[in-house]
Amino acid sequence: MPRLPRWLLPALLVLAVVPTIPAAAAEPAHQDTWPAPTFTVQTPDPSVAARSDRRPVGGGLYDPVAHRTFISWGGQAEDNYVQSYDHDTGVWDAPVKVGDGGGDSHNYPTMVQAADGHLLVFRGMHNVQLVLARSPEPHSAAGTWTERVISTDAATYPMPFKTADGSIFVFFRETLGDLDPTVPTDTRPMQYVVSRDNGQTWQTSKELTGRPFVIGSTGRADNMNEIYIGQLRYEPGLFGFGERVRIVYTLAGGGAEGHKHDRYHRNLYYASFDPRTLRFSSAAGRDVGTQIDDAIQEDQLKVADTPLTLPGGVKSPDYIQLVGAPITGQPFLLWFTGDDSGPVHNYLSTWTGFGWQTREVARGLRTKEMEPVDPLTWRVYASVDGQPNVRTFLVRLGRTWSAEAVLPTAKPVQRIELISGFRDPVRVLITGASSDRDVSVADGDISVAGLSRR
Repeated sequence: MPRLPRWLLPALLVLAVVPTIPAAAAEPAHQDTWPAPTFTVQTPDPSVAARSDRRPVGGGLYDPVAHRTFISWGGQAEDNYVQSYDHDTGVWDAPVKVGDGGGDSHNYPTMVQAADGHLLVFRGMHNVQLVLARSPEPHSAAGTWTERVISTDAATYPMPFKTADGSIFVFFRETLGDLDPTVPTDTRPMQYVVSRDNGQTWQTSKELTGRPFVIGSTGRADNMNEIYIGQLRYEPGLFGFGERVRIVYTLAGGGAEGHKHDRYHRNLYYASFDPRTLRFSSAAGRDVGTQIDDAIQEDQLKVADTPLTLPGGVKSPDYIQLVGAPITGQPFLLWFTGDDSGPVHNYLSTWTGFGWQTREVARGLRTKEMEPVDPLTWRVYASVDGQPNVRTFLVRLGRTWSAEAVLPTAKPVQRIELISGFRDPVRVLITGASSDRDVSVADGDISVAGLSRR
């Protein structure tokens, strides 16, 4: 007998009382009737952040042993820094440089904590190699970090997570053309590496699965063979169901113009990954194996079919998409498209149990991160291009959208990452927008925000 999807039983109870929401044009978000929370914003490092291409994964973590929060960020030349906050004293330590960024905004840090307490910071040296920096002592960022290469598979966009048994996975994108010049430049699939011993030794997905990649394609007629994961989110086991990682991604490539890197974007896809079996599943709970190829993603994983166009000269969908799920287990996604002015259309895509339902919920927002507030509700962090402040919204059951609060910042915001296992007042890391795309300029603020203590 086939195993029922983990979301089915709680979803049936919820869907019995929650109506289906039809697709509709965006309207101004109504203010939520619940009392808005009060956030505090700290800026431990003003005017130090360079541009970063980091996705909302691996920005920081809370260590309950040290009673400290550790954050990571890219400074001038994208050099990698780690900094800690002492929750007992309320004091920030000075930033510790843990690696050279090489002058490329792709070479940002992402961080997890190994089961032995050591901090591990990963950076993908753009299309070259995956580098690991390790703290000299557990539960501390102080001292001189050690560094080594753990993959030479032309790695970019590292996305790490730690599982319940202490295994450490790092998903990254492989630029095949930099390894084999006969491969078109717009063939860029996803791989991962795994460590079962706190980062000492590593195995590749190729070794573990016998597959050349884990998500990707090589021969699409539209040349859209580049994978851009907007976000992956680790989800621990719940109610007897195993842990999983939720993934949302889009495609890029040369389109009808031939083999050109990141010329166009199109479509949105969702999958979940089981780190125990190394297998992927669809939103419907169907096992699709250890490798997602084009036939699988088109038949089982597609959320939205968007046109192969360059609206206003800006790629669509955007690079960052968000993924989450209420306690029912049915995933929902937030994503946006844009034009010359920046983000324009904000969409919410929800799995109903029978298919994906997408509707426009806002306009002009850059949705950057989200967090669960209660079993049915998620808080979304967003910003408006060129303006200071972070705006928060609430999504309930993956279906309703309402405005919540405003977090004041001195400058416009570039990136937001939820702190893993956070402890207030350090809940999210806010990287301010630098005044130039070139990482030789680093004048964005490093700030954090959390709920005020009452």
